[in-house]
Amino acid sequence: MAAVASKYKDIQALDVEMLSISVDSHFVHKMWQDYELSKMVEGGVPFPMLSDSGGKIGSAYGVYNEDGGVDVRGRFIIDPDGVIQAFEVLTPPVGRNVSELIRQIQAFQHVRKTNGDEATPSGWQPGKPTLKPGPDLVGKVWDEWKTDLAF
Repeated sequence: MAAVASKYKDIQALDVEMLSISVDSHFVHKMWQDYELSKMVEGGVPFPMLSDSGGKIGSAYGVYNEDGGVDVRGRFIIDPDGVIQAFEVLTPPVGRNVSELIRQIQAFQHVRKTNGDEATPSGWQPGKPTLKPGPDLVGKVWDEWKTDLAF
């Protein structure tokens, strides 16, 4: 949460909104914000922290652990049409990479902007070459890939 909060302005610059959802109550969120997160990031978490008591939202997204009564940590990239374009679910001991989240958002936005006429290869960064999917690319990916796309 603190890592995402520290990059929130960069995420907002992409015209993206962030939400945090957990089974914890609003009271627990306030305590966490006041006594933990605000010490890790100046001002604490600037995006909404929503309560999913009962796990209805987590169940809908497949991350609610009914036996433990908790939502497993996950992140979802949802496009402007409400379609999940990507998701990542990790067990609690492994942290997520906010820079990769931002890169993926930029890649999805680029593909959407080109109406799918361009694909972003592994590790793609804005301004780097893309691939043009179609019959002309079949059997020639290596020719395109080896130019400047290497991961």
